[in-house]
Amino acid sequence: MAETATKTEKHSFQAEVGRLLDIVANALYSEREIFLRELISNAADACDRLRYQALTEPALLDGGAEFQIDLSFDEDAKTLTISDNGSGMTKEELVGNLGTIARSGTSNFVSQLSGDEKKDVSLIGQFGVGFYAAFMVADKVDVISRRAGEDTAWQWISDGKGDFTVEPASRDARGTTITLHMKEDAAEFLSEPRIANIVKTYSDHIPFPIKIAGEGEDYPKQLNAAAALWTRNKSEIDEQQYKEFYHHVSHSFDDPWATLHFRAEGVIEYAGLIYIPTMRPFDLFHPDRKSKLKLYVKRVFITDECEDLVPSWLRFLRGVIDSQDLPLNVSREMLQNNPVVAKIRSGLVKRVVGELSKKAEKEADTYTTFWDAFGPVLKEGVYESPEHRDELMKLMRFKSTSREGWVSLADYVADMKEGQEAIYYISGDDQDTLSRSPQLEGFAAKGIEVLYMTDPVDEFWIPSVGEFDGKALKSVTRGGADLSKIKGAEKEDEKKDDDSADDKAATETVDALVTALREALGDSVKDVRKSDRLTSSPCCLVADDGEMDMHLERLLKQHKQLEQGAPRILEINPGHVLIKALAGNAAGDVKDAAYLLLDQARIMEGEPLPDPAGFAQRMTSVMTKAMG
Repeated sequence: MAETATKTEKHSFQAEVGRLLDIVANALYSEREIFLRELISNAADACDRLRYQALTEPALLDGGAEFQIDLSFDEDAKTLTISDNGSGMTKEELVGNLGTIARSGTSNFVSQLSGDEKKDVSLIGQFGVGFYAAFMVADKVDVISRRAGEDTAWQWISDGKGDFTVEPASRDARGTTITLHMKEDAAEFLSEPRIANIVKTYSDHIPFPIKIAGEGEDYPKQLNAAAALWTRNKSEIDEQQYKEFYHHVSHSFDDPWATLHFRAEGVIEYAGLIYIPTMRPFDLFHPDRKSKLKLYVKRVFITDECEDLVPSWLRFLRGVIDSQDLPLNVSREMLQNNPVVAKIRSGLVKRVVGELSKKAEKEADTYTTFWDAFGPVLKEGVYESPEHRDELMKLMRFKSTSREGWVSLADYVADMKEGQEAIYYISGDDQDTLSRSPQLEGFAAKGIEVLYMTDPVDEFWIPSVGEFDGKALKSVTRGGADLSKIKGAEKEDEKKDDDSADDKAATETVDALVTALREALGDSVKDVRKSDRLTSSPCCLVADDGEMDMHLERLLKQHKQLEQGAPRILEINPGHVLIKALAGNAAGDVKDAAYLLLDQARIMEGEPLPDPAGFAQRMTSVMTKAMG
């Protein structure tokens, strides 16, 4: 930062902002007109904030209690100006809000940008470009702002190419004025009909008058209806108006997947206009897990951080709730454990879950689009909100070993094999890796469907639930999986002929190998057993029945929440050629082979080897003997 005698300060944009500006300026030309929507939306937010602050600090409204947003343009000077009389900004807020990506959860936003213009534009759509949209049409932007209750104004100037300046300025009253010095190819926006059309299309719902300056007795002319959309009858609102209000409250570019517009009357009265997005917001899994619904009281904005308004597992909702029963001067602290808020929350959850259930039943194809984006979040509700567990479990969808698309738990149970008493699943980081797990071999041979659990939250809701429709949820990576009771669909030439004379003769030698492996491995494993879950792999590791699932153990170790895991059971495949060969030599020294089998099983599970050097030495020894 450099400072001159005129107190002009020069700052560099945060690196993330620099990259964002470059993409906005060069890749969003098909959406250029939305720059005005974004700037008007910011101005409306500033008016909302001040209206709420003035409830407890009336002096902030000195100079006028009527809010409005003013537009003006100058074709000769090639400038477009957007001005509001909202809360305004201090010098520090100008630097912080316009020089950094300051919204909660966005610190890693730009790290996700790939360099692929099309994909990056989509990602920016999830982020919402806000103020930076100005640089789509302007090669220089001036911002003069004066914080309500303060005397000093500040000017922020930038060409969007790497740095900006901040210096003292003059402004007669509170609020913010943004002047865009338009690019040569953006002259179309210096026209009243063009501006009026954009306002009508995107900002008609803004609850403050948006006026345009001009000459004559008709000016300043109001361009929008200035009526809160959620207070109007559904019959008066078309789909486009619903979409644009969604863009306003969500700061996103996607269209809503579902829209819920309602009014609740009775013991308490409130109106709601709630949206379920189509695209997953970039900060959906931010640790704060905050709701983004806006709370109004009698059409006065109160807060967009009311944690008790909806549970965290519905944090993807966007929109507005307007209560008639809360006091206008309610503080955020008063909202905690407030009985009115609690009743609104209960009603919202019931309404949203009901809408999802209806969509899942009647629009199965589009419902999977929702589940793909928000399923992992909805699963959190299964263990966080037991009172909604039954409804949420019916909404859950999974990928499986037997189907191309998604399957519900109800459909899984309906298709279970004769003799099957459990819902089998396998958990891990990704489906592709899990599909190659040796633990699936026996299930695949019998045509038993196994669900893939690839969301981290799966490791938490499953133990808290335990079963569905009377069927236990059971991991295939645990011991005690008796597949012999289940009638399978193996081809005759693939079945194990356990009654053949050769197999009976081999039983004793395999038993001897099991004993030898136990002695060789000692405390490295909990036990060594013969397996009926393996068909093509020689061995695998499983957790003992009743112990922690192997994937959960790995997750806890990665997050330093578990120092030492429990020893695993090594299962061997009696029918595998390698096991048969080892069984024939069980009377000899099998120590190297035992540890090689154990390390192979660890590698298949994606676990690190505790002794890589020892593994290499044993592998070299075995290969040398084989080549010799």
